[in-house]
Amino acid sequence: MSHKKILNKIRFEIKQVDKLLEKYKSLINECDQGEPELVELTALASVLHSFYNGIENIFSLIAKGIDNNNPSGSKWHKELLIQMAESNDRRDAVILETLKEEIKSYLGFRHFYRHAYSFYLDWGEMKELVNSLFSVWKQIKRELNDFVDNYDAS
Repeated sequence: MSHKKILNKIRFEIKQVDKLLEKYKSLINECDQGEPELVELTALASVLHSFYNGIENIFSLIAKGIDNNNPSGSKWHKELLIQMAESNDRRDAVILETLKEEIKSYLGFRHFYRHAYSFYLDWGEMKELVNSLFSVWKQIKRELNDFVDNYDAS
């Protein structure tokens, strides 16, 4: 696949995450008013999961299409995140190290969500992830757009 197509797919995925957060904006903002009920908590957990999957889709596009080095094995999710914070002979780092650390919390939640029953969800453990969604996405999106623009110009 050409690099132009990869960059267009990245742009598409960025729009998908934007759409996800826009669709659930009111639910996310309601969390400032108090602790969500179980059904709301379950919906928020799904949003967090989808949010990380969107980010991971973008990272996978870069790993496969640009790096030609897509991690595999039991720790591939973590390795992919680490890979995006490192530069290589094909590209500069996609995200800053500090952002990698923030994103790692969403990866941890994704793992929990995929392997637990929804009635085990705990607002205390989700609250910061939910409340930080918009600001974390703003930073990720800025870094991804910078990456795409710089890579496209080279």
